[in-house]
Amino acid sequence: MRIGYNTNGLAHHSLPAAIRLLASLGYQSVAITIDHAALNPYDKLHDRELDAIGQLLSEFNLHSVIETGARYLLDPMQKHEPTLVSPKSAGRPRRVELLRHAIDTAAALGSDCVSLWSGSLSDGDALEEGWHRLVESLQTVLDYADRKDIVLGFEPEPGMLIDTMDSFAELAERMDAPHLALTLDVGHLHCLDEGPIEEMIRRWSDRLVNVHIEDMRRSVHEHLMFGEGEIDFPPIFAALEEVQYEGGLHVELSRHSHDGPAAAQQSATFLRRLSNKG
Repeated sequence: MRIGYNTNGLAHHSLPAAIRLLASLGYQSVAITIDHAALNPYDKLHDRELDAIGQLLSEFNLHSVIETGARYLLDPMQKHEPTLVSPKSAGRPRRVELLRHAIDTAAALGSDCVSLWSGSLSDGDALEEGWHRLVESLQTVLDYADRKDIVLGFEPEPGMLIDTMDSFAELAERMDAPHLALTLDVGHLHCLDEGPIEEMIRRWSDRLVNVHIEDMRRSVHEHLMFGEGEIDFPPIFAALEEVQYEGGLHVELSRHSHDGPAAAQQSATFLRRLSNKG
């Protein structure tokens, strides 16, 4: 298990500065959220930046995953839109295109996976139509990932079509996609009260490729610093050790960029202390 940090919590740092900071704090992995100022595939200098970031990750011996949850990269007015459940007329192909770019980026950097989610249905959208759009578009993305030999880690997200582990299980069944891996967010499991988190880790260990971690309270989807929520972390670390999870354990504090260095330092201390107990 490698402790890591998501660059969406260092939004006021350049990507190279964020990587250097995390390396100096002893992190072993970086979850790079593609965004306007971080490996933006639509920037004319993207290829040059990609080469530089690859060299930097190699210099510090850091693993990486590619995250695709930027808020306003595709639409400056609507958070996260368009998504895999949007109508084609609302720009769903643009989301597929972005995910292809993310896969290309992961292939160039040797990243562990690309992490993605479904998106939310708009008011008036029929549930089954949302499922149809998701399965159709996700299959296209999966086929491309297979050709590039990149793993996809699908993340259930509160408020989205795929929000719980039960809905993720239904997605895997509908698609007959045993190769679809899982990004598991510890806080989301607690927020939605899905049962003992350590049991979910054991149940889904065969698909687990990426873990997000933060503190949280039940029924409130707010990512908190460790100690500010309700989660009991030692059993979670024990379960990750038990299943021999070898991927990244990435802190996700996207609303803490104003205090990013301190949040990253405190998180590293917390994670190392629990990891050493494992």
